[in-house]
Amino acid sequence: MLERELHASASKGDATAVRDLLAKGASIDARDDSGRTALLLAIHGNQIEAARVLIDAGADVNAKDAINDSPYLYAGARGHLEILKMTLAHGADLKSINRYGGTALIPAAERGHVETVRTLIEAGVEVDHVNKLNWTALLEAIVLGDGGPRHVAIVKLLVDAGADVNLADGDGVTPLQNARRHGFTEIEKVLVAAGAR
Repeated sequence: MLERELHASASKGDATAVRDLLAKGASIDARDDSGRTALLLAIHGNQIEAARVLIDAGADVNAKDAINDSPYLYAGARGHLEILKMTLAHGADLKSINRYGGTALIPAAERGHVETVRTLIEAGVEVDHVNKLNWTALLEAIVLGDGGPRHVAIVKLLVDAGADVNLADGDGVTPLQNARRHGFTEIEKVLVAAGAR
């Protein structure tokens, strides 16, 4: 079946085979048993050229799989910057959310993907979006981050983008209280300078 070959070629990053299979009539947004399209499978392996061929051919960058991942959301969460930029240029839905109710910005902030966070902020993703855990990107960068240089840089980016530095989590704990609890003094300084209480 052409679609099965397309999925396998996209996973391996074989851009030439992907192009050939599309030319033979393979359905570009066909799903596998987990609801994944060829584009999402290419992105799982950060297969940039295969993803480029699919996106340029019109693959849906917002097609969600069985666990609510889309090419755009996955690229953002994993810090696959080059592919993320392609999805943004081809109609990524900035308001789409993952299975945790979060935008692409939240896991990018948590995982320390500085340039991804910068790119998503510049694209216009809502900086104060609250996920199902009652956390924003700022809270995840603090609570699930390591307090190191990447997370400090992300906190600065979020603060500069107008993130609400006093927006507490579901238990009423503020970003500043969380930073102090973890002993993240550099992050604490950034938050205090921004008026955090």
